Amino acid sequence: MQGFFLIFTMNITYPDLPISRRRNDILAAMREHQVIVVVGETGSGKTTQLPKMAMELAGEARGRVGCTQPRRLAAASASRRVAEELNCDLGGLVGYQVRFEEKAGPDTRLKFMTDGILLAELAHDRYLTKYDTIIIDEAHERSLNIDFIMGYLKQLLPRRKDLKVIITSATLDVNRFSSYFNGAPIFEVEGRSFPVELRYRPISELNIGGSDDDEFDDFEENLPRAVVSAVEECFQDAQQKGHPEYADILIFASTEQEIRELQETLQKHGPRHTEVLPLYARLALAEQQKIFNPSGGGRRIIIATNVAETALTVPNIRYVIDSGFARISRYNYRSRVQRLPIEAVSQAAANQRKGRCGRIAPGVCIRLYSEEDFQSRPEFTEPEIKRTNLASVILQMQSLGLGALEDFDFIEPPDLRLVNDGRKLLIELGEIGRASCRE
Repeated sequence: MQGFFLIFTMNITYPDLPISRRRNDILAAMREHQVIVVVGETGSGKTTQLPKMAMELAGEARGRVGCTQPRRLAAASASRRVAEELNCDLGGLVGYQVRFEEKAGPDTRLKFMTDGILLAELAHDRYLTKYDTIIIDEAHERSLNIDFIMGYLKQLLPRRKDLKVIITSATLDVNRFSSYFNGAPIFEVEGRSFPVELRYRPISELNIGGSDDDEFDDFEENLPRAVVSAVEECFQDAQQKGHPEYADILIFASTEQEIRELQETLQKHGPRHTEVLPLYARLALAEQQKIFNPSGGGRRIIIATNVAETALTVPNIRYVIDSGFARISRYNYRSRVQRLPIEAVSQAAANQRKGRCGRIAPGVCIRLYSEEDFQSRPEFTEPEIKRTNLASVILQMQSLGLGALEDFDFIEPPDLRLVNDGRKLLIELGEIGRASCRE
C-alpha cells in the first residue's frame, strides 16, 4: 500500500511540453472512455508525460500503469527520466523490466517494459489484473508483438470494464487504430521541435530498393566516403553558425557491421577530438546508456541502427546523417526461409530519423539519397505480421486458448498462406495435430 499512498500524497508536476497543455482534456477522455489514441510528433512528450497522467488517474483507482516500448533501451531510458521527474528512486514507484533485467518491485506503480514482457505476463495473468492502465507506445511500429497485444486487449476490454488503454503513435496513421477500437477518440499533439533543414546528398542517382538490387554494392562501397564528407559538412555548418561545441551528430546505419566499419573510418579520417559511439539493439544495456551521458563536453558522433528512430531523445544532437536503409525481417513461405535483407526505409521512418535533430535547437538532416528516391518510398513500413513466420504466434494463441489465428481480430489480418505455412511447420514438428490445418 505504500505505493498507493505515495500517489495520493505526491504532487505530480509536468514540464512545459505540448502534451502537458492537453492534460485536462486527456484525463477527462480517459475517465470517459476505455481507449484513447494519442498521436504526438517528435518532442511532444508523449512517452514520458502520458504515463504520469495515467499514473495520476490510476491513483484514484489504486492500480498499476504498464507502458510498453518496442525496444529495451527506450523502456530503460524512459523509466529513468520519469523517475527523475517524480524525484523517486528507480525500481520503487517507477520501474522497468526488459529481458534479463528488472528494476521493479511490489510497490512499483508505473512499470515500463518491452512488449515481449507484457506478452509473457499474459501466460500467468490472463486478465492483467495487476494493471489499471496499459499504454502501448510507438504503436505505429506495428511489430508482431504490438499487433498481438492490441488484438488481445480488444478481446479483454469487455471483460475488464475498469481497464484503460492508451495507444500512442508518432505518425498520422491513427484513424486505423481509432476504428479498430470502435471509434476511440483521437488526440493530436504538436511536437516541440525546431525547424530541420533537409539536405539531399545522394550517393547514387538511382532509386535503390535494398540489398537485393545490383546497385546496392556500389552504394555500400561509397558509403564511408559519403559519411565522412557529410560529417565534415556538419562540423563546418556548426562552425559557421557559432556553436562548434554543440555539433553532435547521429548517423543512421543499416547493420552492426556497417556501424563498426563507419566507426573505424571516422576514427581514422574523421574530425579529431571527437568521440564515436555505436548504438544497436544487441549492445549491452550499460553500453547503450552511454549515449545519454555525454562526458567531458567534447563533440560526439553516434552511429545507430533504427533503434534510435523513436521513443528516446539522444542529448545534444543537432545533425542527422541518414543512409536511408535498415534491416527488415522477411519470410518466404515457399522456401521457408526467414531473411534479414537491407531495405530502403519508409517515408514515415525517414521523417522519424529527421526529427531526432530538432529537439534542442534548429537542426540539419543530410539524406544520402535523392528527394525523388524519398518520394518513391512507401508511406509506412509494412506490418511485421505480413512478413514473418507465424508458427510462434499460433503456439502462443493455443497456449492462451484464443482459438485459431485466422479467426483472431488483428488490426490487419495476416496472409492466409503464412497462417497455413506456420501451422504445417508445427504439424511437422509434432507440436499440433494435423486436424488443425486449414486449406
